[in-house]
Parts: sequence; C-alpha cells; structure tokens
Amino acid sequence: MPSIAMTVNGKAVRVDVDPSTPLLWVLRDHLQLTGTKYGCGIAQCGACTVNLDGDAVRACVTPVSRAANRHVTTIEGLSPDRSHPVQRAWLEEQVPQCGYCQSGQIMATSVLLSKIARPSDEQIHDALAGNLCRCGTYPRIRKAVHRAAELATEDGKPR
Repeated sequence: MPSIAMTVNGKAVRVDVDPSTPLLWVLRDHLQLTGTKYGCGIAQCGACTVNLDGDAVRACVTPVSRAANRHVTTIEGLSPDRSHPVQRAWLEEQVPQCGYCQSGQIMATSVLLSKIARPSDEQIHDALAGNLCRCGTYPRIRKAVHRAAELATEDGKPR
C-alpha cells in the first residue's frame, strides 16, 4: 500500500492507505480529526468541507491521493484558540443550532473570505450554496459571514 504524504493543519503527516480512500476517512479515522463531518457521502451537503490548498473541497468524495504533497486545513486547524474571524463571528451571531453542518459552513466561509475580503450577499450565496443547513440558519450564517469580514479587516490580516 502506498504511503501518502501531506500537510494537515500545518503538520506533515504520512498515511498508508489506498489512494482512492476518501480524504474524509483519512482525516477522521487515521488522523482522529473528527471535526469534519460525514453528511451525505456524495458531495451534496457540504458537511465535510475542508480547505485543500486554498480551495473548499468536499472531503467525502476527494480521494486522498488528490491531497498528496498538498496542504489540508480542517476546522481543527483554522485556529488553535478559536480566534479566527469566522469562528469569532459564528459565536457572536450565535449561528449554530444543531451544529452538524457548521464546520463545513465555517470552512467554506474561510475559503470565501480568503478570496473575497468583503463579499456581497450574492457572492456569499454562491460560495455557500452547496452547504446545507437542515435547521435553516441561513440568515444568521449570512450575517456572520459579513461580521467575519469586518473582524478580518479589523485584525488587519486576511486569512
């Protein structure tokens, strides 16, 4: 079985798995990073969203071979102390209800803000359209994205 090297949350790791293994299962089962959730398994709900070299990807359908020699950031790696602007905004706006989709929503938002510092409502809609929330917290999510953009600007460092 081949060994696959990648950087996860800033740490170099190597896993011995079938290259077609979904990245989600490598993160959860091999690296014990359980913040990334399994939702639908067919890239339709976004609960498993992670950052792969600056792009939001669905870990449930991404083979780990695609992450070889690349950087993966999960919800655990966003910030060690929950100080990331998106995490702070999520808390300020009290976004989570059941919370299941939130790590995917937060990761998709962090990727959006790394590309567009001040997104419009339409840009937010487009970026997060694939992240489903069964509780319907979309108005709070949109408000939190705008607040996260403000916080990132106040911090003076886009992430």
